[in-house]
Amino acid sequence: MTDQIQKVDIYIMGKKYTVPETLTIMDAMEYAGYQLVRGCGCRAGFCGACATVYRMAGDYELKVGLACQTKVEDGMYLAQIPFFPGRKATFDLEEIKPSTAHFSQLYPEVYRCLGCSSCTKVCPQDIDVMQYIAYIQRGDFQKAADLSFDCLMCGLCVSRCPANIVHYNAALAARRLYSRYIAKPYAFLAERAKAIEEGKMDAEIDELVAADKEKLQELYDNREIEK
Repeated sequence: MTDQIQKVDIYIMGKKYTVPETLTIMDAMEYAGYQLVRGCGCRAGFCGACATVYRMAGDYELKVGLACQTKVEDGMYLAQIPFFPGRKATFDLEEIKPSTAHFSQLYPEVYRCLGCSSCTKVCPQDIDVMQYIAYIQRGDFQKAADLSFDCLMCGLCVSRCPANIVHYNAALAARRLYSRYIAKPYAFLAERAKAIEEGKMDAEIDELVAADKEKLQELYDNREIEK
């Protein structure tokens, strides 16, 4: 006899729904009849589009998570918001340099960091956000770029920051500075770009386009990373 799946009560926009406890927030909303046309993205924890605010019954603390990853809990109150607003500095990469002086003009709030680690604790990718902000403060853009590389730019770090730092945009600027001025050019990259332009990679690209999710996951997990 197959065990029945337990169900929990959740509240979406104030209305109560009973859903299987095995579902993610995103799946539970669709189970309840909501049609998601925005904020659903890749549905696999890669794009960061489904940042969600919720709280638990009897608890006034707001919690956040990615709807495609966070499992529902009994007594969960959900409220969807379109995005976490965050200022993005406009700059010409050819007119700035990888220095703290230039960076402070782009994102001065970075230097107000309180070291509270709230950004790190909330990151769904388990990135040490506070540490890469510290690297930026010291002008170590290479370490900041490496540490922030897996950022989804979901904005959850911003939702918790008392200093109003837009961590993900600051990290993006750091990676661009690193790529433009610090990273060594790789001959392999130029060779591969030329091969693509000449059509030599067409068959391999077609194979990737036709591959299913499991095959793509296997290729990604076993990819060769150039040091």
